[in-house]
Amino acid sequence: MRGTATNRRQFMAGAASAAGVVFAPRPGGAESVRASGSCLHCFSKPLQWLGYDALAETLARAGFGGIDLTVRPGGHVLPENAARDLPRAVEAARGQGLKVGVIVTAIQSADDPLAERVLKTAAQCGVKVYRMGYFRYGEGRGVGEEIDAFRGTFAALEKLNRTCGITGCYQNHRGMGERNFGGVLWDLHAALKGLDPRWIGCQFDVLHASAEISDSWVTGMRLMAPYIRGTCLKDYVWTGEDKRRLLCVPAGEGTVAWKRYFELVRELRIGGPVSVHCEWELFTKGEQALPEDGRRAVALRKMKRECEFFAAQFEKYGLTAE
Repeated sequence: MRGTATNRRQFMAGAASAAGVVFAPRPGGAESVRASGSCLHCFSKPLQWLGYDALAETLARAGFGGIDLTVRPGGHVLPENAARDLPRAVEAARGQGLKVGVIVTAIQSADDPLAERVLKTAAQCGVKVYRMGYFRYGEGRGVGEEIDAFRGTFAALEKLNRTCGITGCYQNHRGMGERNFGGVLWDLHAALKGLDPRWIGCQFDVLHASAEISDSWVTGMRLMAPYIRGTCLKDYVWTGEDKRRLLCVPAGEGTVAWKRYFELVRELRIGGPVSVHCEWELFTKGEQALPEDGRRAVALRKMKRECEFFAAQFEKYGLTAE
């Protein structure tokens, strides 16, 4: 599936039409008609079952202006094949009028044998920012010692990123076990402090900041502002008997204080690529059983709604994104 084009002329129009969308040739070829969502990338993870051409066409029709492409084990592009496949994926995106300004990797160290190859290829393809892999605290050392060690890792990556011409970002992410680094933001800031934000920084995730440190996410965002080089957008609710299980939901139906968030984005002049994460349940059981073209139509309809929600916020607050 990876690196292969899905022939859109083979789509089954009946299933797509039943889902509310008909995939038909568009006048103007690659020139897609989109709303103000043209500033928004979409995280490709929920659509990893699609080839590059089908992925690009689906997201263009949903209204997005870019693809936040997974370039990691199990992703749309495997790291060992990046030199061959990443240009193909970027070309498919550009064929639909989309950009690939940000990618998601599993890179955790400048010593990763594939890191330089992936990053140089990405930079040559016009990618400006990549998301790094996650760090975890170990055992046997204090938190301060661990942060010092992570700082050394960030410093080495800063140097490699400068050489390759691309910025590395660490996403603040809650959970993932009790030893997750960066979820509370203060530790991530301590590890980044003094490094050059042109080459190493944070991909700020308001969902994870809000879920991890409650209303203190506002202070955390202010703290991290000089290092924020990109952002993630998604919404959530607490569920389960103890109300401690995080469940992603469509934007505007959850807990994230979007008004306050976008006010801060404007006030703090936060920039960089914006990645919309459609990580709620994309398909019902019945929809999951549809053939590929039917699932594409369902995904398009639901992801279009997400794009429109955030495009409206950017328009309301007079914001633009890379």
